[in-house]
Amino acid sequence: MNFRQLEIYQAIMLSQSASRAAELLGITQPAVSRALAELEHGLGFLLFERVRGRLRPTPEGQLFYHDVAASFTGLDRLRMAAARIRDFGSGSLRVASLAAYGSTVVPRALRGFRRLHPGTVVTLQVMSSPLVREVVASGQFDLGIAADEVDLAGIPYRACPEEQAVCAMPAGHALAALAEIGPADLHGQAFIALAPEDRARQRLEQLLDAAGSRPQVVVETPASMTVCALALQGVGVGVVNPAAAEGFIERGLVLRPFRPAVAFKAFLLFRPDIQRSRQVKALARLLLQEARLG
Repeated sequence: MNFRQLEIYQAIMLSQSASRAAELLGITQPAVSRALAELEHGLGFLLFERVRGRLRPTPEGQLFYHDVAASFTGLDRLRMAAARIRDFGSGSLRVASLAAYGSTVVPRALRGFRRLHPGTVVTLQVMSSPLVREVVASGQFDLGIAADEVDLAGIPYRACPEEQAVCAMPAGHALAALAEIGPADLHGQAFIALAPEDRARQRLEQLLDAAGSRPQVVVETPASMTVCALALQGVGVGVVNPAAAEGFIERGLVLRPFRPAVAFKAFLLFRPDIQRSRQVKALARLLLQEARLG
């Protein structure tokens, strides 16, 4: 089995015809048939049934093609990576972030990064913290920002500056008249809660339990940004990471400090399998700087 045989096999699968595959590859039909026969002989099973002069994939051939197609997808990614290096000179970076920082801290850091490394193409994806940890730990992404519920074992990291929680509410809400919000103030209030696994929510619930306060949970969501959007629509109040509230105040959202303080903690995660490049170090420095300023 060799690459050329697999290339011919893929062309047959895509075109469903040996003659058409030959046209696509710019070779003769006998060359296609010979390569297919050699591939089947090497594999030990038939890839196609010959039915009235046409090629119909066998069940084994269909199963085998899933892996072949995945391999060619990997090659396409390599070609794209090579093209980026050729066209932009400095390669690329892949960054994953939890939602709270993905539309605030990270864009500000990338603004400064672009000035330092204009030739580096950056891919940014916003995802859940556990998934951020997974894609960085597996080497799919170069850098990630995740909340403190993730397992840090086996992955290099740096702690980001903590954010102190604020209470988000719509304009005109009764709690907006208070200078700051405490656990007792949330008792009986329609409340938009973060996901149960969120460590900041767990820290908040400890304070609520100690005060005997029982908010009425009306919505649960994993993202502080979504809490802000729901609060703005009058669904309820919520305790959020202030980094996620940027842009909502201008639209009418009211924020009040929450006391006692509830910390939102995040970590900058690095790939464990390679040394950090100059670009990764530069972006990490800017991310920590922007998180501190934010």
